[in-house]
Amino acid sequence: MFIPRIMVAGTHSGVGKTTITLAVMAALTRRGLKIQGFKVGPDYIDPGYHTAVTGRTSRNLDSWMAGTDGVLELLERGSVGADMAVIEGVMGYYDGKKLDSFSGSSAEIARITKTPVLLVVDVAGMAETAAAVVRGFQSLDATGNIVGVVVNRVGSAGHFKLVQRAIETVAHLPVLGYLLGSPTIEMPERHLGLLPAIERGSLAALWERMADQISDTFDWPRIMRLAHSAEEAPTPQQRMFSGLPQRVVGKVAVARDAAFNFYYPENLELLEESGFEVAPFSPLAGGEIPRDADALYLGGGFPEEFLGTLSDAPYLSELRRRLRQGLPTLAECGGYMYLGESITNHTGDTYSMASVLPIRVVMQRKLAALGYREIESLVDSPILAAGEKVRGHEFHYSTAAFINGTEPSGYWVKGWRGAGKDGIVNSQLAAGYAHLYFPSNLRMAARLADHAIAFRQHH
Repeated sequence: MFIPRIMVAGTHSGVGKTTITLAVMAALTRRGLKIQGFKVGPDYIDPGYHTAVTGRTSRNLDSWMAGTDGVLELLERGSVGADMAVIEGVMGYYDGKKLDSFSGSSAEIARITKTPVLLVVDVAGMAETAAAVVRGFQSLDATGNIVGVVVNRVGSAGHFKLVQRAIETVAHLPVLGYLLGSPTIEMPERHLGLLPAIERGSLAALWERMADQISDTFDWPRIMRLAHSAEEAPTPQQRMFSGLPQRVVGKVAVARDAAFNFYYPENLELLEESGFEVAPFSPLAGGEIPRDADALYLGGGFPEEFLGTLSDAPYLSELRRRLRQGLPTLAECGGYMYLGESITNHTGDTYSMASVLPIRVVMQRKLAALGYREIESLVDSPILAAGEKVRGHEFHYSTAAFINGTEPSGYWVKGWRGAGKDGIVNSQLAAGYAHLYFPSNLRMAARLADHAIAFRQHH
């Protein structure tokens, strides 16, 4: 299918591509267009903001986790009913898993999807030098996907004219807009990046400020022409989604609130295709696991920010009882932390948690783990057979200390720094720090469904 589209990519992390992406989405949405957001890489937080501003569920495009055909299928699936797609890049334009191939980078996603790219350049403290920066990026752009430039942190309209003239003269690329440094559209941050949209309350005023900020400083006719100049994306050869569910399984309870909100849409959709009804509940609000749930999914998020409320949750005893019954459960990162004995926050205060797993979690000031992971299950579990693999990633500031003579025994986890054991896995539970990406192993959702059916038959 054809969808007009652009990618907003940056020269480096922190260049302002998220702010500019959201401003572009807000401005185009205000013009009456249905905008579909995408995010390069495994990030959860930026897609949450895309979803908030566009009203459409944003999706990740990650070639390492989903593969080329998976990326193309998700582009097609997400764009149905949209007027235009806006893809936000990740880190610097060429930053990816492997230097020799730019694997997983924004550049690779632009190549796979044949998407025109607007390169965001931070020009604070420079003028003609900006042209050299753009020329450097051009020199590595063998596909020619970089078709325009947007400049951020401009000091004035005069500064913009100077930078624009230099870039267009030397690099022969149009400079299509600029953003002044403005505290009215700064995005609040936390240790994992931006504060999630789910915690921000109403964002309507922010979207209006963003749209206002670039309404007169972006060349919208030329941007729209570039979006419509995109080639038709290749048709994927393999399909992760086959159609309607072939059976009715039951309910999978999914924790969804400000403490637990890191879920890939594809994970939940593959569960639905396997026959599940996804049933959200809120641990923060004291919501219990639905009594008729046949499986449980505790995703990642920020439980460390709500320890008092989570520790006092009246349903913890019910959670322990259901898990003792054998409710098939997947717990990732924040969910894994929550099932432990306790979590100690940055100030040294310790709060009791579910006490299902023999771990004590301590928040760190420095990043404890970051990066792609290949995960192999060491034993049979509700989602993976022993020896079966899945891809995913880790991003956390906590460490888990095993107690009572136990040790990590669930997964063999390989990352770019090495490999080792992590998590706790058995025939009923799969729990660990890694966020698992279901499309990288299409048997996972069906396996959880099989375990849910068996659980129902015995309870």
